Amino acid sequence: MFGSNKSNRDGHLVVDALIGAQVVIRGDVEFSGGLYVEGTILGKVIASEGASTATLTLAEQGSIEGEIRAQVVVLSGRLEGDVHASERVELTPSARVNGNIHYQVVEMNAGAQLTGRLIHGAPQMALPPPEAGEGKDKDAKDKDGAARKKLAEAMA
Repeated sequence: MFGSNKSNRDGHLVVDALIGAQVVIRGDVEFSGGLYVEGTILGKVIASEGASTATLTLAEQGSIEGEIRAQVVVLSGRLEGDVHASERVELTPSARVNGNIHYQVVEMNAGAQLTGRLIHGAPQMALPPPEAGEGKDKDAKDKDGAARKKLAEAMA
């Protein structure tokens, strides 16, 4: 189980860190790889910058009170907060979620309970940084408007 090179996509669960059933964490958790939560987290659970395979699995007896941000999120326990998944969210039959789910792909099994909204979104694209020496003059506003228009076209 630990140290396995198989990925969740191959049908195998990868666990790099385990939060046991008797553990209560008060504060934010930052992780990469696979995080399996059987205990309780009172705070945000966020994948590290650049962690391309961050997978959070919330076990049936686990609970999180806070926001979740990761590539893949599998929920079987209780969540009070929003989920932001850049790839996929799975809600198993025992999942109890009170919050909004932002997703690319969602799998919701019969029996899962969601009090909130499912929000499909395109991957976030950043606006280009402002050019050096750019003030609040007319040219700067025109460039900012052009950048926003380009971003809107790319997202359409």
